[in-house]
Amino acid sequence: MRLIALNKPFGTICQFSPHETRPSLADWVKTPGVYPAGRLDADSEGLLLLTDDGALQARIAEPRRKLVKRYWAQVEGEPGTDALAALERGVDLGDFVTQPCRASVIASPDHLWPRDPPIRFRASIPTTWVELAISEGKNRQVRRMTAAVGFPTLRLVRVAVGSLDIFSLGIAPGESVDVPTDAPWQRAKHTASSG
Repeated sequence: MRLIALNKPFGTICQFSPHETRPSLADWVKTPGVYPAGRLDADSEGLLLLTDDGALQARIAEPRRKLVKRYWAQVEGEPGTDALAALERGVDLGDFVTQPCRASVIASPDHLWPRDPPIRFRASIPTTWVELAISEGKNRQVRRMTAAVGFPTLRLVRVAVGSLDIFSLGIAPGESVDVPTDAPWQRAKHTASSG
C-alpha cells in the first residue's frame, strides 16, 4: 500500500491523463497505480494525497468520515465577525448548505511559497488571509463559501489533511513524499464550532 503527499502546484489539473494547456499530476508524480484521495481544482494549491488503496482513498476523501481538511484562503476585502460566523454556521450555496466549520482570520503567511503567476495586485482593495477547516470537499466549495459571504477567494492553499501538515512534510510545490499509511494523522476528526 502506498500513500504519497504531493504539494500540488497552481495550475495543475487533478488527473494523470494529459491536458492540452495545463500540467497534470503525471508531471509531478511518477509512481504508477496511485490516484488522488480527494481533489483540488486547477487554481488551488497545496496538499494532495494519492494512494493505490481504494479503502484508504475512501477513508481520506469521504465526507462522512469527517476527516478535516484545512485551507488558507486569501480573500478580497476584510471579513469581519459576521462573515466568519456565517462561514462557521454553514452557507447556503443554492445546491447545498455547507456543514459547520471553523473559520478565522490569520496573519499573512510569510513562510508560504510564492504563487506563479502571482495574484493580481490592486492597491485600492485590501486582501485578508482566512483559515477554514472543513470536513466536506465539494467542487470549489471554499471558493463558493467565501464568495457567498461577500469575500471572493483570490488564492487557495490546502495546508493540512487530518493532522498531516504540508509544512511539517517540508515539500515545495511539485515535490512529493511517501507517508506512512498507519500514521495517527488519519484519526484527526473535525470538531466544528456550533456557530
